[in-house]
Amino acid sequence: MRELEELLREALAEDLDTRGDITSQAVDAAKKHAVGRCIVKKTGIIAGVSIAERVYKIIDSSVKFYIHLGDGAFSEAGSIAFEVYGNAYTLLTGERLVLNLLQRLSGIATLTRRYVEAIAGTNCEVLDTRKTTPLWRALEKWAVTLGGGKNHRFGLYDQFLIKDNHIDLVGGVAPAIEAVLRYREKQNLFAPIVVEVRNLPEIHQALKYAEHIDRLLLDNFSPEQVARAVEYIGGQLPVEVSGGITPENARAYAEAGARYISAGALTHSAPALDISLKIQPI
Repeated sequence: MRELEELLREALAEDLDTRGDITSQAVDAAKKHAVGRCIVKKTGIIAGVSIAERVYKIIDSSVKFYIHLGDGAFSEAGSIAFEVYGNAYTLLTGERLVLNLLQRLSGIATLTRRYVEAIAGTNCEVLDTRKTTPLWRALEKWAVTLGGGKNHRFGLYDQFLIKDNHIDLVGGVAPAIEAVLRYREKQNLFAPIVVEVRNLPEIHQALKYAEHIDRLLLDNFSPEQVARAVEYIGGQLPVEVSGGITPENARAYAEAGARYISAGALTHSAPALDISLKIQPI
């Protein structure tokens, strides 16, 4: 990922271009001093307050930023996450970028917490996926951790994930695993190997390589099918499950024996947390 500050500057440029905030210019905002209060309007997990501070410091390093609820904090509706004092033009030009990031990241953290709470007391962990906003993956995966989840692979380079398309491309689970093992040895790579399986015959093939791979991914299995698969695997490999898992059914998968639940919904379908930034003159 490119440096965060570079991305934030590009995001600001998208809003301001070369003309700046023409509405705020029209009302002479630059001549006024103001305070912005970030109000969390719905209960959830806060993520992105430190990023909001960086946005405002990029625009104007002289702003004063006071954090009341740090990243990862639980917030009741009506709580104030932070206050920022500075030139009114600065506060207005950064408002939308700050809110976009706060609402998006807090939504991810809040949804992740729902999954984590759903499987509390089990031996299962919640993982994210690569189903993220291009170029903002690091922030979205960070928000997952603030909600209590764990990060799956970051990109295509840090884990061998043998999926159905790879298996179909080479004609089966066994040849796919063997190809990966040869490549890993040739390239002297130590990345873990995860194998996606669709049925018991594919599980049977994968288990022949149990000493060489790290876990099995059961995709689109029902909790009942997961329980049967876990029994068949017999502890030889940890099991990850994915596909259609929600906070409402996550516990059934955990209790069926899944060690990990990976959910793309954490980042691709998390509803934004309702947050506002009220700016008033001083």
